[in-house]
Amino acid sequence: MLSPKRTRFRKQHRGRMKGVSTRGNRICFGKFALQALEPAWITARQIEAGRRVIARYARRGGKMWIRIFPDKPITMRPAETRMGSGKGSPEYWVAVVKKGRILYEINGVSEKMAQAAMKIAAHKMPIHTKFITLSQLTNG
Repeated sequence: MLSPKRTRFRKQHRGRMKGVSTRGNRICFGKFALQALEPAWITARQIEAGRRVIARYARRGGKMWIRIFPDKPITMRPAETRMGSGKGSPEYWVAVVKKGRILYEINGVSEKMAQAAMKIAAHKMPIHTKFITLSQLTNG
């Protein structure tokens, strides 16, 4: 699973996910992509599940890019712990995804195959997503 090698601080504030993604909202590497339609935290496990589905579906035919990285630590307190005594320890990592962010890109496969792979990967995500193509963006 994806996680940073090292971070400057062990714990982070929760933050907010207001607005639309201004970075990472265009197709840069492939011809087909999966775009987020709502904001969410996407865990490293969910990213990995989507990656496996796309890799299995595309086999050796295409190349895939993961456009998000889980760099935010999420802390949890142990079960049945009393209030107080500080913040919990980091348990897992998430990627903060805003509306419009590209999650995955794929190239080297047919549009039909890419759409089928992205559809299954979209089911692994906790948000609504949209399949987009490079030609849609340049024409429309």
